[in-house]
Amino acid sequence: MHVEIWSDIACPWCYVGKRRFEAALAGFEHRDDVQVTWRSFELDPSAPPCREQDGAAHLADKYGTSREEALAMQARMTAVAADEGLDFRFDLARGANTFDAHRVLHLAAAHGAQDAMKERIMRAYLGEGELISEHTVLERLALEVGLPGGEVRDVLSGDRYAEEVRDDERTAAGLGIQAVPFFVVDRKIGASGAQPPDVLLRLLREAWPQELDVVRS
Repeated sequence: MHVEIWSDIACPWCYVGKRRFEAALAGFEHRDDVQVTWRSFELDPSAPPCREQDGAAHLADKYGTSREEALAMQARMTAVAADEGLDFRFDLARGANTFDAHRVLHLAAAHGAQDAMKERIMRAYLGEGELISEHTVLERLALEVGLPGGEVRDVLSGDRYAEEVRDDERTAAGLGIQAVPFFVVDRKIGASGAQPPDVLLRLLREAWPQELDVVRS
Protein backbone atom coordinates (compact mmCIF):
# COMPACT_ATOMS: atom_id res chain seq x y z
CA MET A 1 0.00 0.00 0.00
CA HIS A 2 1.33 3.45 -0.94
CA VAL A 3 0.65 6.53 1.18
CA GLU A 4 1.58 9.88 -0.35
CA ILE A 5 1.66 12.90 1.93
CA TRP A 6 1.66 16.39 0.45
CA SER A 7 3.16 18.88 2.88
CA ASP A 8 5.45 21.88 3.21
CA ILE A 9 8.40 22.36 5.52
CA ALA A 10 7.11 25.81 6.49
CA CYS A 11 3.86 24.33 7.80
CA PRO A 12 3.46 23.73 11.54
CA TRP A 13 0.36 21.58 11.04
CA CYS A 14 2.34 19.39 8.62
CA TYR A 15 4.83 18.53 11.36
CA VAL A 16 1.99 17.78 13.77
CA GLY A 17 0.37 15.69 11.03
CA LYS A 18 3.61 13.77 10.57
CA ARG A 19 3.65 12.80 14.23
CA ARG A 20 -0.02 11.81 14.19
CA PHE A 21 0.45 9.72 11.05
CA GLU A 22 3.42 7.98 12.64
CA ALA A 23 1.24 7.09 15.62
CA ALA A 24 -1.47 5.77 13.30
CA LEU A 25 1.00 3.76 11.27
CA ALA A 26 2.48 2.23 14.44
CA GLY A 27 -0.97 0.85 15.27
CA PHE A 28 -1.70 -0.44 11.76
CA GLU A 29 -1.61 -4.22 11.41
CA HIS A 30 0.01 -4.07 7.96
CA ARG A 31 2.48 -1.27 8.66
CA ASP A 32 5.41 -3.26 7.26
CA ASP A 33 3.66 -3.29 3.89
CA VAL A 34 3.13 0.47 3.70
CA GLN A 35 5.33 2.67 1.54
CA VAL A 36 5.31 6.35 2.48
CA THR A 37 6.30 9.11 0.05
CA TRP A 38 6.52 12.77 0.99
CA ARG A 39 5.26 14.98 -1.85
CA SER A 40 6.20 18.62 -2.42
CA PHE A 41 3.80 21.47 -1.73
CA GLU A 42 4.75 25.14 -1.32
CA LEU A 43 2.39 27.20 0.79
CA ASP A 44 4.03 30.34 -0.59
CA PRO A 45 5.95 29.72 -3.82
CA SER A 46 6.74 33.44 -4.03
CA ALA A 47 8.38 33.55 -0.60
CA PRO A 48 11.80 35.26 -0.59
CA PRO A 49 15.00 33.45 0.44
CA CYS A 50 14.62 35.13 3.82
CA ARG A 51 11.53 37.02 4.97
CA GLU A 52 12.38 40.27 6.72
CA GLN A 53 9.26 40.18 8.92
CA ASP A 54 9.20 37.98 11.97
CA GLY A 55 6.65 35.18 12.03
CA ALA A 56 4.07 37.03 14.10
CA ALA A 57 4.11 40.08 11.83
CA HIS A 58 3.77 37.91 8.74
CA LEU A 59 0.91 35.97 10.31
CA ALA A 60 -0.87 39.18 11.27
CA ASP A 61 -0.56 40.52 7.72
CA LYS A 62 -1.65 37.23 6.18
CA TYR A 63 -4.85 36.95 8.22
CA GLY A 64 -5.54 40.66 8.69
CA THR A 65 -5.31 40.51 12.45
CA SER A 66 -3.32 42.16 15.21
CA ARG A 67 0.16 41.17 16.28
CA GLU A 68 -1.23 40.19 19.68
CA GLU A 69 -3.71 37.77 18.10
CA ALA A 70 -0.96 36.41 15.86
CA LEU A 71 1.18 35.72 18.93
CA ALA A 72 -1.81 34.02 20.55
CA MET A 73 -2.22 31.84 17.45
CA GLN A 74 1.42 30.85 17.67
CA ALA A 75 1.03 30.04 21.37
CA ARG A 76 -1.95 27.78 20.63
CA MET A 77 0.00 26.05 17.86
CA THR A 78 2.96 25.58 20.18
CA ALA A 79 0.69 23.92 22.75
CA VAL A 80 -0.77 21.57 20.13
CA ALA A 81 2.74 20.65 19.01
CA ALA A 82 3.87 20.01 22.58
CA ASP A 83 1.09 17.46 22.96
CA GLU A 84 2.75 15.57 20.08
CA GLY A 85 6.21 15.81 21.64
CA LEU A 86 7.34 18.67 19.38
CA ASP A 87 9.10 21.82 20.53
CA PHE A 88 8.09 24.71 18.28
CA ARG A 89 10.09 27.93 18.56
CA PHE A 90 8.24 30.57 16.59
CA ASP A 91 10.44 33.17 18.25
CA LEU A 92 13.38 31.67 16.36
CA ALA A 93 11.74 30.53 13.11
CA ARG A 94 12.91 32.37 10.00
CA GLY A 95 10.45 32.48 7.11
CA ALA A 96 11.97 31.43 3.81
CA ASN A 97 11.36 29.90 0.40
CA THR A 98 11.17 26.08 0.63
CA PHE A 99 11.70 25.10 -3.02
CA ASP A 100 15.32 23.97 -2.65
CA ALA A 101 14.49 22.07 0.52
CA HIS A 102 11.90 20.13 -1.46
CA ARG A 103 14.53 19.35 -4.10
CA VAL A 104 16.80 17.94 -1.40
CA LEU A 105 13.90 15.80 -0.18
CA HIS A 106 13.67 14.26 -3.64
CA LEU A 107 17.38 13.48 -3.51
CA ALA A 108 16.86 11.91 -0.10
CA ALA A 109 14.08 9.74 -1.53
CA ALA A 110 16.52 8.41 -4.13
CA HIS A 111 18.75 7.30 -1.25
CA GLY A 112 15.97 5.81 0.89
CA ALA A 113 16.32 8.57 3.48
CA GLN A 114 13.37 10.82 2.69
CA ASP A 115 11.58 10.47 6.01
CA ALA A 116 14.76 11.19 7.96
CA MET A 117 15.46 14.21 5.78
CA LYS A 118 11.89 15.48 6.17
CA GLU A 119 12.12 15.14 9.93
CA ARG A 120 15.48 16.90 10.11
CA ILE A 121 14.47 19.86 7.93
CA MET A 122 11.18 20.41 9.75
CA ARG A 123 12.87 20.31 13.13
CA ALA A 124 15.53 22.73 11.89
CA TYR A 125 12.92 25.19 10.64
CA LEU A 126 10.27 24.97 13.35
CA GLY A 127 12.45 24.27 16.36
CA GLU A 128 15.96 25.54 15.75
CA GLY A 129 15.64 28.78 13.79
CA GLU A 130 17.60 27.51 10.79
CA LEU A 131 17.27 29.36 7.49
CA ILE A 132 16.19 26.41 5.34
CA SER A 133 16.62 28.26 2.04
CA GLU A 134 20.34 28.63 2.72
CA HIS A 135 22.32 26.05 0.77
CA THR A 136 25.01 25.61 3.43
CA VAL A 137 22.28 24.83 5.96
CA LEU A 138 20.59 22.31 3.66
CA GLU A 139 23.92 20.65 2.91
CA ARG A 140 24.75 20.34 6.60
CA LEU A 141 21.34 18.87 7.44
CA ALA A 142 21.57 16.46 4.51
CA LEU A 143 24.98 15.26 5.64
CA GLU A 144 23.56 14.66 9.12
CA VAL A 145 21.10 12.12 7.70
CA GLY A 146 23.77 10.44 5.58
CA LEU A 147 23.30 11.89 2.11
CA PRO A 148 26.47 12.10 -0.02
CA GLY A 149 27.89 15.61 0.12
CA GLY A 150 28.88 15.67 -3.54
CA GLU A 151 25.36 14.88 -4.69
CA VAL A 152 23.83 17.40 -2.32
CA ARG A 153 26.11 20.15 -3.64
CA ASP A 154 25.36 19.08 -7.22
CA VAL A 155 21.62 19.35 -6.61
CA LEU A 156 21.86 22.72 -4.93
CA SER A 157 24.18 24.22 -7.53
CA GLY A 158 21.79 23.43 -10.40
CA ASP A 159 18.15 22.66 -11.04
CA ARG A 160 18.14 18.91 -10.46
CA TYR A 161 14.79 17.67 -9.08
CA ALA A 162 13.12 21.01 -9.88
CA GLU A 163 10.80 19.30 -12.34
CA GLU A 164 9.96 16.60 -9.78
CA VAL A 165 8.92 19.27 -7.29
CA ARG A 166 6.75 20.96 -9.91
CA ASP A 167 5.25 17.62 -10.89
CA ASP A 168 4.25 16.96 -7.26
CA GLU A 169 2.59 20.37 -7.18
CA ARG A 170 0.79 19.81 -10.49
CA THR A 171 -0.44 16.46 -9.21
CA ALA A 172 -1.70 18.12 -6.03
CA ALA A 173 -3.63 20.64 -8.13
CA GLY A 174 -5.06 17.83 -10.23
CA LEU A 175 -6.24 16.03 -7.10
CA GLY A 176 -7.83 19.21 -5.79
CA ILE A 177 -5.39 19.59 -2.90
CA GLN A 178 -5.41 23.18 -1.70
CA ALA A 179 -4.21 22.80 1.89
CA VAL A 180 -1.69 20.60 3.65
CA PRO A 181 -1.01 18.14 5.11
CA PHE A 182 -3.00 15.95 2.76
CA PHE A 183 -2.83 12.15 2.90
CA VAL A 184 -3.58 10.03 -0.18
CA VAL A 185 -3.68 6.23 -0.09
CA ASP A 186 -3.16 4.34 -3.36
CA ARG A 187 -4.66 7.32 -5.21
CA LYS A 188 -8.06 6.03 -4.07
CA ILE A 189 -8.86 7.73 -0.77
CA GLY A 190 -7.58 10.81 1.01
CA ALA A 191 -7.76 12.89 4.15
CA SER A 192 -7.05 16.59 4.60
CA GLY A 193 -5.45 18.13 7.65
CA ALA A 194 -3.51 16.94 10.68
CA GLN A 195 -6.20 14.45 11.64
CA PRO A 196 -6.00 12.57 14.98
CA PRO A 197 -4.19 9.22 14.85
CA ASP A 198 -7.44 7.24 15.16
CA VAL A 199 -8.85 8.96 12.06
CA LEU A 200 -5.69 8.27 10.09
CA LEU A 201 -5.68 4.67 11.29
CA ARG A 202 -9.24 4.24 10.00
CA LEU A 203 -8.09 5.68 6.69
CA LEU A 204 -5.34 3.07 6.44
CA ARG A 205 -7.66 0.23 7.37
CA GLU A 206 -10.34 1.36 4.95
CA ALA A 207 -7.85 1.60 2.09
CA TRP A 208 -6.07 -1.69 2.77
CA PRO A 209 -6.64 -4.01 -0.22
CA GLN A 210 -8.92 -6.73 1.13
CA GLU A 211 -7.74 -9.16 -1.53
CA LEU A 212 -4.32 -9.23 0.11
CA ASP A 213 -5.86 -10.56 3.31
CA VAL A 214 -7.59 -13.28 1.28
CA VAL A 215 -4.35 -14.28 -0.43
CA ARG A 216 -2.41 -14.42 2.83
CA SER A 217 -5.07 -16.43 4.64
